[in-house]
Amino acid sequence: MFFDSDHGGNVFRLARQLGITPDGITDFSASINPLGLSPLVKQSLIAALDTLVHYPDSGHETLKQTLAVYHGVPANSIVPANGSTELIYQLPSLLSGKRALIISPAFSEYERALVLHQWEVHTFILQPENGFDLDLSRLEELLANGYHALYLCNPGNPSGKLYPLPLIEQVSRLCSRYNAFLVLDEAFMDFCEDASAKRFIVTVGNSVILRSMTKFFAIPGLRLGYAIAGEKVAKQLAAISPPWNVNTLALVAGVAAIQDTEHNHRTVNSVMEERNYLCEQLARFQMLRVYRTAVNFLLLELTNGLTASELKGHLLNSRLLIRDCANFTGLTPHFFRIAIRTREENRSLLECLEKVLK
Repeated sequence: MFFDSDHGGNVFRLARQLGITPDGITDFSASINPLGLSPLVKQSLIAALDTLVHYPDSGHETLKQTLAVYHGVPANSIVPANGSTELIYQLPSLLSGKRALIISPAFSEYERALVLHQWEVHTFILQPENGFDLDLSRLEELLANGYHALYLCNPGNPSGKLYPLPLIEQVSRLCSRYNAFLVLDEAFMDFCEDASAKRFIVTVGNSVILRSMTKFFAIPGLRLGYAIAGEKVAKQLAAISPPWNVNTLALVAGVAAIQDTEHNHRTVNSVMEERNYLCEQLARFQMLRVYRTAVNFLLLELTNGLTASELKGHLLNSRLLIRDCANFTGLTPHFFRIAIRTREENRSLLECLEKVLK
């Protein structure tokens, strides 16, 4: 089976095609913290360079302890990884059964990883016109058909929809009732941490939370993520992880990123302010439907017949890159996603949209 593996943020390939440097592209396709790396992360990385003569800490102990305090969960419930995508590809071999249900639209790597492990994959497609609401009655009907795993992203990607904690707890109980393992991807939850199901999930045996340090902490190039789960599941995940899967600089950056509370607080405030600004400004375009989110990106739909691919081509003339969402199951070719960036960059995008969509 062929999978479209195109994701946001492929500025290196695009820069080669355009004959420019990556710095010449303003990337709205990848949802990375607009404030960039924390100053403390930069200092810590420089200070750690001389330690590269040693192997990384294979037990990830300092990072696990730091994350445990940050999240208020036991350290033995945390499993660091080389990005949350590494965990996505490990999970199908750990889980028993061969039928999975993915609540869509969703990150394409869930299905890709499952199919590579010979799983049968089905989708429960949520509707944009309903605000991507999750119908628990319909979900229960589907789970009763005999699924061994359920994949749910909260907040949703690419919808940005935040499902409240009580609803997630109901989903978890449904999974327990029908013996389905819950894979809860909270890759964007750092932007709305109070809604995380982490303290609930560590008490449930048949589930795992996936977390990414790419988006909020702006270190996609270092590849760092982790799982939060009950002790038994965490131990099983750690057992199938390759040795030294997280490099020294990633471990150092992860600890520093968590500890820079001032930078993290500014990030939340900045993203909220710029998200509100963009929503207000984009509402002026009659041919755009804006889906409000709880995170650092917006999902938009073109209603004038123009496709996202065509819009993407127009914007590239101004060296602005958006995420065409046509390859997300359940979305039409008229959907695209934009990251929340700085005020100056957001204004540039609005000016270019004004020219194209006038």
